[in-house]
Amino acid sequence: MSPAVMSPAPHRCLVLAGSITGAVIVALDGTVLTVAQPTMQRDLHASVGQIQWTSTGYLIAVASLLVLAGRLGDRYGHRRVFAAGILGFGVTSAGIGLAPGVGWVIGLRVAQGVCGALLQPATLGMLRAAYPPDRLGMPIALRTSAIGVAAAAGPVVGGALTDWLGWRAVFFLNVVPGLVTGLLALAVVRVPEPARVSGVRLDLPGALLLAVALVCLVHTLVGIPETGWTTATTLGLAGAAAAAGAFVRHVWRGANPLVPPSVLRSAAVTSALGILVSASASMFGTLFVGTWFLQDVLSLDPLRSGLRVLPLAAMMVLGAPVAAVLLRRHGPRRTAMAGMALLALGVLAFSRLDRASTAVTMGGCFLVMGAGFVTVMVTATAVIVREASENHAGVAGGLQQTAMNIGPALGVAAATMLMRRGGAFVPAMGPALAVLAAVAVSGALLAARLPGPGPGSVTGAAQRRTASSASSATCSERQDST
Repeated sequence: MSPAVMSPAPHRCLVLAGSITGAVIVALDGTVLTVAQPTMQRDLHASVGQIQWTSTGYLIAVASLLVLAGRLGDRYGHRRVFAAGILGFGVTSAGIGLAPGVGWVIGLRVAQGVCGALLQPATLGMLRAAYPPDRLGMPIALRTSAIGVAAAAGPVVGGALTDWLGWRAVFFLNVVPGLVTGLLALAVVRVPEPARVSGVRLDLPGALLLAVALVCLVHTLVGIPETGWTTATTLGLAGAAAAAGAFVRHVWRGANPLVPPSVLRSAAVTSALGILVSASASMFGTLFVGTWFLQDVLSLDPLRSGLRVLPLAAMMVLGAPVAAVLLRRHGPRRTAMAGMALLALGVLAFSRLDRASTAVTMGGCFLVMGAGFVTVMVTATAVIVREASENHAGVAGGLQQTAMNIGPALGVAAATMLMRRGGAFVPAMGPALAVLAAVAVSGALLAARLPGPGPGSVTGAAQRRTASSASSATCSERQDST
């Protein structure tokens, strides 16, 4: 069957498969690299700072370009941008695997970050174009489950490949899936593109202002765990705030701003973005503290520590489809508030752990945190993608991915500063986690601004679609009778 006459069901399955593959490749790349970095450092005779830049350079490139990449998808089509991103990701992965020195690795990782920025918003933009708004919950849930599988499998796969074949095999892992998926996206997949896509203009000054703000913010947050609070840290945050302020002013006054004012005016979209930042900050800040607790306080090796966290990964995989069902039945507001409450409860429970705590108790804490976090991810992402029009789906996807990049960096930076001030680890762990739980509670307050069951919810959208179909059928019957 040719792409032009492909039935809706196979068409959507291909789009969903491509979206999931792209998201998994990016998620797996980040988790396997962490395991391979010590071996990479020894093999390339690199310093600790150089190895850190293999992650920092990638993160800065991704975070600074996500929204611009989403706008490129709105203008030129999400399928084309997706194909360019995933093909580039595969090619740069092969280049890193063949790199002769650490300088090449860092440079190619930055290039890979550019490709990742192209890829990530397009995975959501394609879903928005292929699925009706009231049916986006389950595809997004399946995508989230796949990311959970990648995050859980990454350390195991990375460790095995590094032990058996060396660190270069970690990067070769992405080559074949990236190239095959990109070629299939170009040759087979057809995604309906919004009307008047060519009328969307690129706002390069706005993109530059946003990039400067995000580069200053991410670079500062990433550096805090190593340097603490310094003059450079203060200047970095001040520069980020100034650039962000200039960007917001440009958005409201520009003729064709990078982020349409209609997106910023949407209480649902801005609240959902804030929820993602607070939830990911709370979760990843807690995981940072938890890793130190498991390995430095309880003296567990990395494998046993990973097994203690396994309930969180399992809940990410199994809980996403359940979250999609809850979203459809109860609406975004109640579902997100329940998820944030569970996340806050899990973080508070973890703050009560000590050296005498059992593996079952720790597993229960991670289980509750995982249930809350996956519920929030599915709900907030569905709100952002659904509320934006098809012409702005790429920008919405870029904003969602930006929130998911800033939140973890913010959470780890906050946890690091709180732990530094606390002195001994165990006494400092409780106050640090209490602050992270408060961050989750702030997300629950933002969730109160999301649509409830009714006209603004997923259920309401389905009801409107049904009513519209019924009305159209009635009109057709009247015309036939006439």
